[in-house]
Amino acid sequence: MSIDPERLQQFIGRAVSDLAAGGGGVMISLGRRLGLYKVLAGAGPLTSVEVARRAECAERYVREWLNSQVAAEYLNYHPEDRSYEMTPEQAMVLADESSPCYIPAAWEVAASMWLDEERSMRAFKTGEGVPWGEHHPRLYCGVAAFFRNAYKGSLVPEWIPALDGVKARLEAGARVADVGTGHGHSSILMAAAFPQSSFHGIDTHASSIDAARGNAEAAGVAPRVSFEVATSTNYTAKGFDLICFFDCLHDMGDPVGAARHAGQALAPGGTIMLIEPFAHDHLEHNINPIGRLYYNGSTTLCCAHSLSEPVGLALGAQAGAARLGQVFAEAGFSHFRQALATPFNLILEARL
Repeated sequence: MSIDPERLQQFIGRAVSDLAAGGGGVMISLGRRLGLYKVLAGAGPLTSVEVARRAECAERYVREWLNSQVAAEYLNYHPEDRSYEMTPEQAMVLADESSPCYIPAAWEVAASMWLDEERSMRAFKTGEGVPWGEHHPRLYCGVAAFFRNAYKGSLVPEWIPALDGVKARLEAGARVADVGTGHGHSSILMAAAFPQSSFHGIDTHASSIDAARGNAEAAGVAPRVSFEVATSTNYTAKGFDLICFFDCLHDMGDPVGAARHAGQALAPGGTIMLIEPFAHDHLEHNINPIGRLYYNGSTTLCCAHSLSEPVGLALGAQAGAARLGQVFAEAGFSHFRQALATPFNLILEARL
């Protein structure tokens, strides 16, 4: 077998870039947890001494961290006075926790994947599943933070209006179920926007439900938002005008059963809103950074949880709209369409 030197160097460059990015994730996490990004945001040029003082950290560590950020092009450097500066665009991604572009907390997910590596290796060898609740705790906060801001920027102003008649129904007063609610951010966002409606979050993970209740209290919507620990196929409440699945149906062992159960829980004329990771229908069209991000998580998180439950269909995070449509057709739905798409999500609508 002959080796093409040019292609070899290109691939080495890609691998080294990935290695740098892996360590860069640790730097990003430190910057978030130590408040270094917030010190830099909007402050103009600062020296390492000034950043260290404001963040109450040791200067020598801060200086090296700052240099790592410059090398990654996450900060700008001014050699004439050895100062560091964050642009407004960098601040949106790294410092503003309310921004839909905020990314640092997502590195908690990568940290949990490393910490769970031994468990993943055993699953690979045995084929067993890994339930969501058995991962390292850093996973849950990371996932909640990653999706919360995307939902905050898009759910109410873009996704709900893309569904036929749903916004008007919520404005008039509807009953909504949020299956796989996690920390409850999706339910809380909808409750704040539609005060005439009531919301019921469902999740199998008790600790997440506890967090969701606390989040609802903090947001002042607790009287209209309830939560329960239940599975996607055994919750008993019915008569919902809207049932939502936010980035979770593909994680379920029996997504067909979950869709069928949701159909039985819908009120007449009710709608399913299915939010799933963006994906094309075929692997060869998912060869891009978003596809890579989601396949990575799907390997150790999504498929692993699905395989821990009965049926264990393991759709994976890159199932695509066509495969998801098959799930709902098998569950008895006659209407299924893609209402919208973003770089990170598919927004899908189903009705009986």
